[in-house]
Amino acid sequence: MQKLLDWAQDHPRLSGWLVLGIGMVAIVMYSGRNAGLNLFQWCMLVLSTLSVAALCVWILTWEEDPDEFEEGI
Repeated sequence: MQKLLDWAQDHPRLSGWLVLGIGMVAIVMYSGRNAGLNLFQWCMLVLSTLSVAALCVWILTWEEDPDEFEEGI
């Protein structure tokens, strides 16, 4: 468990994207469960949802100090 927490602290953007992406995909899958989508449509929906999650994390980090991440590298 400690290795997972250390990895999340070392990679804050990636871990944020992972958590946000999982949550968003869960909500989309729950909301669209009766939509009658085929497999290709589900895959495209999940990929686009993960892309939106990545953009959200990227936009949220615009205001951060760039030196803050260089210290952790």
